[in-house]
Amino acid sequence: MIDILLIQPPIEDFYLTKKRTIPYGLISLAASLIKNDFSTEIFDGLATPKSRIIDLPENMQYLREFYPMPDQSSFGLFYHFRHFGYSYQHIGQIAGRSGAFLVGISSLFTAYSEQALVTASIVKKYHPNCKIVIGGHHPTQLPRNVIGHPAVDYILRGEAEESLPLLAKAIQNGHSPNGIPGIVYQKPNQELFISDPAVVRKLDDIPTPSMELIKHQFYQRSGKNSMVIATSRGCPMKCSYCSVSATSAIPFRQRSVSRVLDEIEQGVEKHNVGFIDFEDENLSLNRQWFQELLKEIQSRYRAKAVELRAMNGLLPTTLDEKLIESMKLAGFKTLNLSLCSTSKTQLKRFQRPDASKAFDKALGIAEKLGLDAVGYIIVGGPDQAPEESVADLLFLASRKVLAGVSVFYPAPGSKEYDNCQRLGLLPTAFSLMRSTALPLSQSTTRLDAVTLLRLGRVLNFMKNLKAPHEGGSKSLSDKYKSGEKLLEHFIKSGNILGVDPDGQNFEHPISRKLTRQFIKGLKDIRVRSNI
Repeated sequence: MIDILLIQPPIEDFYLTKKRTIPYGLISLAASLIKNDFSTEIFDGLATPKSRIIDLPENMQYLREFYPMPDQSSFGLFYHFRHFGYSYQHIGQIAGRSGAFLVGISSLFTAYSEQALVTASIVKKYHPNCKIVIGGHHPTQLPRNVIGHPAVDYILRGEAEESLPLLAKAIQNGHSPNGIPGIVYQKPNQELFISDPAVVRKLDDIPTPSMELIKHQFYQRSGKNSMVIATSRGCPMKCSYCSVSATSAIPFRQRSVSRVLDEIEQGVEKHNVGFIDFEDENLSLNRQWFQELLKEIQSRYRAKAVELRAMNGLLPTTLDEKLIESMKLAGFKTLNLSLCSTSKTQLKRFQRPDASKAFDKALGIAEKLGLDAVGYIIVGGPDQAPEESVADLLFLASRKVLAGVSVFYPAPGSKEYDNCQRLGLLPTAFSLMRSTALPLSQSTTRLDAVTLLRLGRVLNFMKNLKAPHEGGSKSLSDKYKSGEKLLEHFIKSGNILGVDPDGQNFEHPISRKLTRQFIKGLKDIRVRSNI
């Protein structure tokens, strides 16, 4: 029997990147609960290699036009829709056996909010006497859409390290939760009580996350355990597509270098961590702070060969040669660079600085130091011209960097979400607010968006193809040889072919206008490898 059970629900989508799903928020909350003498466990509903194919939801059937059949080629995207994680019944049984008086469920992403609510329902079924609280980005931004669910007793908006222990104490003692920061609940008279999102003012006061509660073997990378860490919260920038920008209720704060090192120490020394992903929105913004952190990591962990990444992306304008050199010495092997777009018009819409020159400078330094690089662009935003996105791909084609293509989706709490609502562009269901659902069809149509995704795959294949001629090596697998033939067909015809499970070629639906623009642009540049 325990006091509190925290659950990361399963998700349903076309794919899962497990190294991005470590339940960092839950282990941080668990540490605060344990500090307040509550016995706490985490059930990570994603920490299993099991997945099963499920029917594509009815409101996603339009995607069959764009993902028509399984594609085994190098240019393949998505087809099978899957339930990733444990079954709901198993989660309910775990909750029932726990005996917890309070069950907390994470609901981070709006696209997966339905899975969080199904989890709440099954927990109530197997453990009807418990109280259920839901937290995370989705209920923080859209509390009225969550609190009305019959299985949900409370919502905690914002950062819950201080408010969750307060809620647990109130429930234990039979007290009203009114004064708890971030609380949302229905009063006995059915009146809705909604607090502003809670904010932890001093991040250094939060105890070190309870990493011992993670199922480390599921998140291994190259035989070593992985961890994520956030050295800051919020962001001082005003990017219109982001829900944690300077315009949100969550201000920018940064932890001290010493507290960050305490967390890394626990991961590396106690849990055999060999890969660390910094999940900050803007890790390198404070160069002096970042330089100090990198110096300490190099001094302490260089001999352990811990690899570092910043998968959320680094703003190129915050980087210089000294900092990138320090990143390499500390354990970075890859620079994940946020380009967004090269179009001044689009950058103005997104309220982003033009990072093109700084991007090139960072790539030049990375090449000199032997670092890999990935450059991320956003396509398919409101009023964003697809031709400008093709130009972005061609920009990346001529540089030593892999292309990361992100299809825009409206994130609740962002300026673009409000803009889409005003323009009547919001998808009809929360589940469609994800890149894989090609959520908008406006200036960039869904056909344009899926074409841009496939062009990103084509481009990266071309870059890998170039690698052997620049000193790399490539195993000529059947898939690789097949890809060469498909690429040749694409260059000649502008059509993108796939390979079905029987080995037969088929044509993907694409915008010929965009593929012609891309092929024409390739004639004027030298495609560079990513190695």
